[in-house]
This record gives sequence, structure tokens and C-alpha cells, in this order.
Amino acid sequence: MASDTFLIAKEDRRLRNGGASVDKVFLLILLTLLAIGLSMLYSASSAQSEYDTGYEISTRYLQKQAVCAGIGLVTMFFFSRINANFWYRAAWPLYGVSIALLLLVLVAGESVNGARRWINIAGLQFQPSEIAKFTMILLFARLTRSYGADARKFRYGVVGFGAALMGILIPLALEKHLSAIMLIGMVAVVMMFVAGTHPKWLIAGALAAVLFVLVYISFMGYAGDRVSAWLHPEHDPGDTGYQILQSLYAIGSGGLFGLGFGKSKQKYLYLPFQYNDYIFAIICEELGLIGALCIIALFAMLILRGFWIALRSRDRFSTVFAAGLTALIAVQTILNLCVVTNLLPSTGIALPFFSYGGTALAVNLGEMGVLLSISRQRDQTKIQEGIL
Repeated sequence: MASDTFLIAKEDRRLRNGGASVDKVFLLILLTLLAIGLSMLYSASSAQSEYDTGYEISTRYLQKQAVCAGIGLVTMFFFSRINANFWYRAAWPLYGVSIALLLLVLVAGESVNGARRWINIAGLQFQPSEIAKFTMILLFARLTRSYGADARKFRYGVVGFGAALMGILIPLALEKHLSAIMLIGMVAVVMMFVAGTHPKWLIAGALAAVLFVLVYISFMGYAGDRVSAWLHPEHDPGDTGYQILQSLYAIGSGGLFGLGFGKSKQKYLYLPFQYNDYIFAIICEELGLIGALCIIALFAMLILRGFWIALRSRDRFSTVFAAGLTALIAVQTILNLCVVTNLLPSTGIALPFFSYGGTALAVNLGEMGVLLSISRQRDQTKIQEGIL
């Protein structure tokens, strides 16, 4: 559109004339979380690492995560220097690449722990769903600028966004990747609300999503087992209820001040995935309620600062893009904490910057680099594009 081209050219000129530095408060909180996350990953994974390596190496998982953290930090720095308009132009091409990668998983994906969600390209194993989360947020931000005030209309705010969303969700449904579907769907709702979609359509969509999940669970036996384990873990403590019971044991044994860093007992192969989805249980056991609340407070500050950056962004695209990236971290964090404490059924969603997983960590840090780039706009004059 001619107006979009004018806005992009105008912003390019202004940014070339200089801009603010990245938001240092956001960066400091992020690096603090990353440092604590790597420390807790070492503690939570040391016993599993020794077991996997014949009691020779206690840092196997930390080493891999540190490498990915390094890659992520370099990516974050690089992305923090990229003009947000680059992402505006790349939205549709990246969306197409994401769908292609998701479909490739169905054909040539590798199975890990019984799930086919990974692909291997040139020796690099990663989950395309992590990239799909980013591209969905990016495309929604672009559509928001394109739709403008028309986002309140059903044709644009529901059908338009919904069609784009289905391009990602359908391949994920074929992969039986319920956790990614839930996460992307919840972030999409937040972005649609920010974009201006009428609340009545969002409520109707939420009810439809609940119906979908109920139907999905009724046809997927493993998902039904997770719900049963969530409601009554004590009915099958040796199988379906085992993991959540061990998680609750770890949380309860931490008390107020914890057993001390590195002194967890549950990490000695009692709690499955203690260094991944359930790392927060180890945090509670070792650092206690006080330590766990401090980490939650850091996440809360990061999320609030992210939304602050979104509100101070200079145009509609940047505002919705930043809000979506922040919502992604917020939803992941909330869902993970709720699962670990048994407030929700197990979903397989990791805790950002803490859980083991190279692809997720590198992508999360890259996304934070985009947020830092948008934060450079905070002292610039806003472009008036109509009511958001």
C-alpha cells in the first residue's frame, strides 16, 4: 500500500538520523534471568548428566545450553540493530517458510520421546514450531497495520486473523502438538485484542477453543491421561500421576528458604524432566518460597517492561509486534508455573530462559533482540495511524 511505503520510508530516514539506545532496564532484567537460568539448569541437570555419561561429566546439559545461549546472545545483539521495518517486509516470506518447515516435520521429522516435532538440517536439530510462534506474531503485527481501524470488523478482525492463524495451527494439529496450539492460540487472542478485534468475537473464539480442546482430548488418549493425572494424581502414583506428585514433593520440601543451591534430592532421577519442563520444581526445592518468588518477580518485571516498550512504540506495527513477543514470554511462563504446581494439566511448555532446550533458548533471545530494537523508538515522535 502507498501509505505503508510512505511510513516505512519516513521511519527509515528518521532512524538513520539517530535513535535512542536499547532499553537498559529490560536488558538488565533479561540478562539476570538468563544467568540465574543457566545456574539452575546446571544444578537441576547435574545428576542426570552424570547418569547419562557413566558418572564422568556433570555439565553435559549445561555445555549444550551455554552454546545455544551464546548463539542466542549474538542473535539478540544482531536483531537489536535491525530496523523493525525489515521484519514488516519479511512477514509474508517468513510465514511461508514456517508453514513449509511445519509440513516438512510430517514427512521427514525425527521422533524424540515419542513425538515427531523435530527436523534435522545439516546436523542441526530444531523444532519448527519455535520459529512458527515468532512468524505468527510478526504476521499478525503486519496485518494489524494493514487493517487499521477495520480490525474491529468481523471480516478483518476475525476472518483475516483467523485465516492466517489456521495456516500455522493446522500443521501443528497434524503433528499432535497440543501445547504449541494452546500457546499460539492464547498469544493470538492477546494480539487480536491489542489490534482492536471486538471483544465479543474474542469471547466466542475462546469458547470455540475450549470446545476444540475437549474434542481433541477425547480423541487423543495421551492427552486424556494427562487430564486424569492432573485431577487425581494419587490414583496412579506409579505411572500417570508420578511426575506431578514428584514435582509437588520437590516444591513442598523446599519450605521457606529451600534446601540450598545444588542440594535438591528430587533431581536424582526421582522427578522426570527435572531440567526441562519441571525445572521450577527444583528451583522451589533448592531456593524455597522466597527464591521462587524472587524469580517470579523478575519475570513479572520483564513482562511489564516489555508491555511498557510496546506502549511507547512509535507506530501500530511496532506496538503490536512488541506486545505479541512479550505476551509469548508471559503465556509460556504462566502456563509452565501452573503445570509445575498442578494448577493445569501437563502441557509440555518450557520455562523461558531456564528450561533445557537449545532451539527455544536461542529463539527466545533472538525475539528479545527484536524487542530491544523496538525499544530504540521510545523517544521518537509517534506516527498517527488511527485508533489502535
